[in-house]
Amino acid sequence: MRGLSKNARSILPLLVLAGCSSEQPIVPPVAEGTEHVACAVDGETELADACAVERTDEDGKLVLVIRHPGGAFRRFAVLTDGRGIAVADGADEAATRLDGGALEVTVGDDRYLFPATLKPGGESTGGADAR
Repeated sequence: MRGLSKNARSILPLLVLAGCSSEQPIVPPVAEGTEHVACAVDGETELADACAVERTDEDGKLVLVIRHPGGAFRRFAVLTDGRGIAVADGADEAATRLDGGALEVTVGDDRYLFPATLKPGGESTGGADAR
């Protein structure tokens, strides 16, 4: 630091800190919460039990808030007609597929795997209820 003016020496630590803050924030591997579902979000391709689930009641209907590890979230309305779940807000539609005891839901580039139970006659209609 020899040869630097007093002003230059005082600003140097700030420049070092600014350089550190331009790095990408560290995303936790699992969203904070007590209940989790498998998901593949934010460009991930492999499903992992990383998304937290919050259950809320809105006008007598069950809504699932799925929190991503990076802080984003999606809201899903649980349907009672055997179709499973639907996106509760936003412009994207949910594509659903029943796979054994699980309901795979895809919204945009994000995928979620919910435990599901078939309603009586669900095999013929392809319907499932998310728990």
